[in-house]
Amino acid sequence: MRAPALVVAAFAMGGCATSSAQTIEEPPEAAPVIQAELQPVAFYDVEIVAEYPHDDAAFTQGLLWHDGHLYESTGRLGTSTVRKVELESGEVLASRDIPADQFGEGLALWNDQLISLTWTHGIVHRWNLADLSLIESTGAFPFEGWGLTTLGDQLVFSDGSSTLRFLDPETMAVEREVTVTLEGDELREVNELEVVNGEIWANVWFTRLIVVIDPESGVVTKVINLADVTDRMTTVDVSDGAVLNGIAYDAENDRIFVTGKMWPSLFEIRVVPVELLDLSAPAEAQPATG
Repeated sequence: MRAPALVVAAFAMGGCATSSAQTIEEPPEAAPVIQAELQPVAFYDVEIVAEYPHDDAAFTQGLLWHDGHLYESTGRLGTSTVRKVELESGEVLASRDIPADQFGEGLALWNDQLISLTWTHGIVHRWNLADLSLIESTGAFPFEGWGLTTLGDQLVFSDGSSTLRFLDPETMAVEREVTVTLEGDELREVNELEVVNGEIWANVWFTRLIVVIDPESGVVTKVINLADVTDRMTTVDVSDGAVLNGIAYDAENDRIFVTGKMWPSLFEIRVVPVELLDLSAPAEAQPATG
């Protein structure tokens, strides 16, 4: 059994679900895909540093931190929004509706704009960071929209497949692509994205996992098990989609925040390494158990 199946089987919440949406075909002239060599993976658990209130009606799709506040995009038809949120209270300080016939998805910051995706509608919205007023909406985006984040002078986005695409923020044109791999196998269901210290962190949809991806090669270098976080959410209905989703990084204070769809809490976390047994080693080399 290859690593992706093994890891998901160990940590997933009831197994890894498969999206029922049909993938929008890529344009004929796709950007080159970078393939990567096999590399070892480091495994981590998390410690909860703090817990904050979160709107349990928010179907969280995108999350980011900027200048002392959280910015969040939410989904589902008729309830999709882009909003500014106070961390300590969870209060929504400002909110703008995405058209009711559109399903909101990922969110990223570019200069003085927030850019949000829609799921299968091919529409990209640009919002004024200062007051969340709509700047413009453009159609013909040729992919499903899932996660979105900013890396240097590019946007990075996921479409639920194993492909990450790097976009020109002004035109949304694809400049390059990488295939996300975990110990040599493609890793699908890559969802909400965040850049942390130059690495791409990603939720794996319908699991307890965050994976850390090398943006040059697409290789997963770290797997983070958030069971200690998801186990706190005993009141949410996973079958209704209330799964882990949403990563924000406060670079100034080196803080990481996570939440989920329709979760009543948002968490500040710290990652801690996990010591794993080497199952390939001879039996006598394994640690004794008492």
